Formats: sequence, structure tokens, C-alpha cells
Amino acid sequence: MSTGTALAVDPHVVTCTLAPRYEAVRTARDFARSSLQRWGLGELFDDVALVASELVTNALRHAIGACPTAVDDYDFPTSPAAESRLPIRISLVHRAPQVVCAVSDPSSIGPVAREADFVAESGRGLHLVDSFSRSWGWHPLGGGKIVWALFEAEETSRPASAPAAEFGGRHRRSA
Repeated sequence: MSTGTALAVDPHVVTCTLAPRYEAVRTARDFARSSLQRWGLGELFDDVALVASELVTNALRHAIGACPTAVDDYDFPTSPAAESRLPIRISLVHRAPQVVCAVSDPSSIGPVAREADFVAESGRGLHLVDSFSRSWGWHPLGGGKIVWALFEAEETSRPASAPAAEFGGRHRRSA
């Protein structure tokens, strides 16, 4: 049984509402795969799937209050958020040559990358998002936030020697 509902009005802007369950991460990856394949961008799947997994996991853990009950086992709330809507949505936007993966959730608290601790069980998600996307950031929304990551669908003309900052660089937004 799927935990998501996909919507599409513009074929290059697709959204899937995710239920607050551990299956939501798999649903987000499946949604990313089918959307990217439909756009002929299957080569982006690995990077987009990894980032989508991290962003949805962060939303489940931090925004809706999933509490660990054992190693890698989380107790997720089972009721929808206020206003009878499910609390997490993933959207993909394709505007050639770029793709944006965005995850919205009901928390207004922005993501904070922790100091890298390579022996810890968790805490590296935003470092992965930073490594696998061209840029990422977040913006507050009424009653929540959206965390996004940008991907290039084609090779850019930036010379290998040119610093990323001169070519658009990374963008972060805090509250």
C-alpha cells in the first residue's frame, strides 16, 4: 500500500503528500524515480533519491516528532497534522537544465547542519545534501518550512578551475 498521493497540474511540477510513517522515505524515492524517468532525467536519480531520503527523514524525525524506540526504529505519529492535512510533502520541479527537490513540513524551525561526527549513528544528513546537490537552503512558510536542493540536469560550462562561488555558489537561508 502506498503512503503517498501524487498531484500534477504542470507536468514539470509534481508533488506527493507523504504519510507520517517510515514507508514515506521509500515512497519519496519511488516518486523521485518515476518523475525523473518521465522527464528523461533518470541519470539524476541516485543523487536526488539520496537527498530526498535525507530531507524526508529529517522531516519525520524533527518536524513531526518521531521518537526513536530502538536502533533505526521510530515511533511515528499516526494522525494527520492540524487542518486535516498530512504534514510532509515532497515536490520536484524541472526547469531545464535544473531540477529542484523540495520537502515541506509543519515545523518552522530551520535545519541546522551539525559538526561532522563520523562515528555517530546520525547527524550527517545535511552534509550529504550539501555534497550531492549543487546548492540547498530553506525558507519559512506559513505554518512550516520548505527545505530544497538544486540539481543540474546537464553539465555546466563552468571551467574545472573556477570556484563554485563565482558560478552561483551555495545558498543557505536561516530564520
